[in-house]
Amino acid sequence: MGKASAGSLEKAMQESISLQPYVRRVEVRIDREMLQENIFGYGELAGRMITAEVEIEYEGERVSARLEYDARKDYPLMRLL
Repeated sequence: MGKASAGSLEKAMQESISLQPYVRRVEVRIDREMLQENIFGYGELAGRMITAEVEIEYEGERVSARLEYDARKDYPLMRLL
């Protein structure tokens, strides 16, 4: 994956998540600064590069959550907002 294709990947991820039941809003961002090309001319996507927000509505209740990289734990974690 190169920086030029990051936008289309963000859109594809958003569209696939939005197909899930109860999803009302979703936004996915890929940190383009972290994308580095390898010797073959493309980069690899890693969890630490992704920030995603989702809003779910179920039985009249709405919940928002964010997935983002936690540097202290060296892992992408989701938390409620």
